[in-house]
Amino acid sequence: MESGKQEGRAPSLLSVLGSVLASMFGVQSSRKREADFTHGKPSQYVIIGLLVTVLFVLTVWGVVSLVMKLAGV
Repeated sequence: MESGKQEGRAPSLLSVLGSVLASMFGVQSSRKREADFTHGKPSQYVIIGLLVTVLFVLTVWGVVSLVMKLAGV
């Protein structure tokens, strides 16, 4: 299993992104969360979390602006 090979090593950027997205949706497993806290750098998770949050807010803002424009408001 791939997660078995990853134990003891720092997570990749893609793994950090996956963990951030899973935690934002509330579906992060306890095993994965423990691995993140054990092997990951907190700064990576904070930076990726902030970037994903900003991207989410900008996406919602863009969709609302588009809908308002199409509605003629």
